[in-house]
Amino acid sequence: MRTLTKPLTIGLCMALLLVACSKDKSDKPAQLVPLTNRIDVKTVWHTKLGGEKPILRLGLAASVDEDRVFAASYKGHVDAFVLGNGKELWQRSLKVPLSAGPAAGDSMVVVGSSKGDVIALSQKDGAQLWRVRINAEILSAPAIGGGYVIVRGVDGRLHGLSSKDGSEFWVIDQQVPRLSLRGSSRPIIVGDLAICGFDNGRVLAVAIGNGSSAWEAAVGQSHGSTELQRLIDVDAPVVSDGDDLFAVAYQGRVTKLARDSGQIEWARDISSFRGLTVDDNAVYVATAEGELVRLDRRTGSEQWRQKSLLRRQLSAPVIYNGRVVVADAAGFVHWFEVATGDPVARILIGKKQRVSMPLVVAGDLLIVFSDNGELSALRAPPLKTP
Repeated sequence: MRTLTKPLTIGLCMALLLVACSKDKSDKPAQLVPLTNRIDVKTVWHTKLGGEKPILRLGLAASVDEDRVFAASYKGHVDAFVLGNGKELWQRSLKVPLSAGPAAGDSMVVVGSSKGDVIALSQKDGAQLWRVRINAEILSAPAIGGGYVIVRGVDGRLHGLSSKDGSEFWVIDQQVPRLSLRGSSRPIIVGDLAICGFDNGRVLAVAIGNGSSAWEAAVGQSHGSTELQRLIDVDAPVVSDGDDLFAVAYQGRVTKLARDSGQIEWARDISSFRGLTVDDNAVYVATAEGELVRLDRRTGSEQWRQKSLLRRQLSAPVIYNGRVVVADAAGFVHWFEVATGDPVARILIGKKQRVSMPLVVAGDLLIVFSDNGELSALRAPPLKTP
């Protein structure tokens, strides 16, 4: 059996990075320049979940299914709210330290714990449906679909569980480097494939029916003489759109992949551990340095680069009502024009409300969940087309 050393190496990596950054004042977050909002952004509702802010980064993010919003706290609470007005429908205390999820689908809500628990609840009332343990910390929400719950552990294993009772159908294993960033890529289900990124810089597609490997692609390639320089984690989820897949690795590349074969159609050297989003024409990446970059979807050529948010530790971008939106570590949410990268609006959801998890687009609302449990629903007008 392989010895799991990942938690120790994660802590070492974080400490080294913090020490390196503290020695250089130029690494301070860029100051925001004054901005007059060109669109009206409103807070529709706001609430706070119970619990305290953990020290280490977790994979707790909001999830939306139909007219409900689900969120979870490190203290073990899972809450359901009405999407339109934020009214709480139910809360359940699971009495375990939650670290990932919730994922919502197939009338279920699934969360993961730092102890390796995978817990499924009913969307209707929060009643527990089943609970199993995979014996590894979980730092990304599971994927739900086709009668399966796909769970990624920090030990490099991807588990295919039954959505009915949590029984394990299959498990696949990827080698975990001795040193890696804290976090793991959220798996996605695309057709009959489960697709996930791993800490070795690779993206793997497996058949959800039996766990057999369909294809494997290298998004990152190790370079440098030290272990820190050779970090190539795929921590951000792979994005699927039509027949295309898009992935990005820390200290690696942004790649466009063919969904059926994993063949790389183009690749560009950009580092990110937060992630990317796409529309019909472009790919938008929040880089590890805090830049927002637009690439041509067909060729991968760079079209613009927005540097005003350098070192502000951006969330993954989303496309909301025709604009690209990101949040930062100080609690600001930023809107930019997709065509030019020009800033359009900015709103503060709360002081010291770090937002590291992805924003969620739900109809005409934008759901923002901060790392210390503040849940907000924002609304902004759509982009006017000629």
